[in-house]
Amino acid sequence: MKIALLQYPIEWANPQANIGLLDERLRAIAGRAEMAVVPEMFSTGFCTDRPGLADEWGTGYTCQALQRMADDYNMAIVGSMMVTDHGKLYNRGFLFRPKGLPQFYDKHHLYRSGGEAEFFTPGNERKIFEYRGVKIRLAVCYDLRFPVWLRQDKHNMYDILIVVACWPTIRIQYWDALLPARAAENHCFAIGVNMIGTDGMKMDYNGHSVAYDTWLKDIAGFEDYEAGTHIVDFALEKLWHFREVLPQWQEADDYKIVGH
Repeated sequence: MKIALLQYPIEWANPQANIGLLDERLRAIAGRAEMAVVPEMFSTGFCTDRPGLADEWGTGYTCQALQRMADDYNMAIVGSMMVTDHGKLYNRGFLFRPKGLPQFYDKHHLYRSGGEAEFFTPGNERKIFEYRGVKIRLAVCYDLRFPVWLRQDKHNMYDILIVVACWPTIRIQYWDALLPARAAENHCFAIGVNMIGTDGMKMDYNGHSVAYDTWLKDIAGFEDYEAGTHIVDFALEKLWHFREVLPQWQEADDYKIVGH
């Protein structure tokens, strides 16, 4: 599966500008990628104290634009955005697919230090999406720090872990360490897409978007602060063969998450 990683600055609190920017970037790669991954809260930036910017799930301007782009460019779009749904506010991870219904995952671990937990509702479902025969686990930024939440088991396998983020430069060393750790322990491909630039809170972001293969080799190759799109080709047959040769998933400990 050919997946495009889009690393770029986000216009603070400006959904229309950010949707226009995404439209331009997707149009440029139409026909060359089956899926595109954008950063966390791609339409607004990490505006945790601006609930008025939230899109109404399914009917709002941003949702309608994402579905149109998925249809026009025949490409799934993965990321997260601020939405309202039945009166509650979520940082919602999404997968919009061409000519189909979107799938979503609500961020479970809300970043309390950034004010997120004050306004947002945490999600409690560990979902796996399926697109063109590929099983995908989506996580949003702070979720990456919690390995049990992302741990797959013998009955709930996924092929690609995708993490979308607004992860600042000052803590980028943890991003660099945690994503390959999650890939190794879950025996999967992994993608991490982060923003770059300076947001409305004067927080700096240097990107470090990345794609790991089965040998934990970075096959995306972004530079610090690089605004660009890199397309990676994941050979799922190699992953499945790798799991046959090293069947660690068969030896995973059984566990149960309670109280979430």
